[in-house]
Amino acid sequence: MGVVGLSVMVRVLLLVLLMSGCASVGLNSTHGDCWEGLICERGPTIEPTSTKQLLNLPYPNQKTVVAVYNFGDLTGQRKASDNMASFSTAVTQGAEHVLVEALRDAGRGNWFVVVERTGLDGLTKERQLVRNTYESFTGKDSKTVLKPLLYAGMILEGGIVSYDTNLRTGGNGARYLGIGMKNQYREDKVTVVLRAVLVQTGEVLLNVTATKTVVSTAQGGDVFRFIVQGTELVELESGSTSNEAVSSAVRAAVEAAVYGIVMQGLDKEVWDFDYAQLREKNNEEDTD
Repeated sequence: MGVVGLSVMVRVLLLVLLMSGCASVGLNSTHGDCWEGLICERGPTIEPTSTKQLLNLPYPNQKTVVAVYNFGDLTGQRKASDNMASFSTAVTQGAEHVLVEALRDAGRGNWFVVVERTGLDGLTKERQLVRNTYESFTGKDSKTVLKPLLYAGMILEGGIVSYDTNLRTGGNGARYLGIGMKNQYREDKVTVVLRAVLVQTGEVLLNVTATKTVVSTAQGGDVFRFIVQGTELVELESGSTSNEAVSSAVRAAVEAAVYGIVMQGLDKEVWDFDYAQLREKNNEEDTD
């Protein structure tokens, strides 16, 4: 290969690498449903919030006692498999535990008191065991040994209602003189629904839908060249993929739903901020 040919190959390789870098920046810089350099669509759903935003919610005027009964996988989808039947679910089966954690994180634990309902059977058995043991050792009535269970004024329920795959796919690439490189991406979406039901009347007070995008990207390159007067072929390939965890997307969507429930409850005057605490905090910041 001459000097001119080598120079051309170097320039092409630099161009391909530059395209790859630009594509990677575009794919990684997401804003909700928008991709830089691609068509941007915004729906009516709530954008996912971060745990930091959930933690930093201002304190409420009083805590709300809530119970979580059913918040699971309502999609019924299985993981995709090309060669065999798959019995693994596409999304997590522990969404109710994620919801409980998000509720407890709201305002650093100052918004909701979450009572146990998922494992209520085990709880009642253990309480009965405590009473029986107390009566056996003391011979006294065990009615006062345990406080009564806390009841909830509001039930939070819902679930993961959809997991849509391959909603948006694409990529780019280039090849010249046996040198090639390509970038590909795929976009999936997880949607959760969360509603708050008033225990006294059964009325659905609040209802929120939150969506989180799951992004998968792949980059790769290859080089092939005939050597020894065109009788032998050398080919090199390299690549990598990056897949966002679906469980992380579910967590972000649940946190967004809890954040949305809080904001919607404020709008409908179901609860309110502790303005005295807010004024005190603002005064402290002004003093500093």
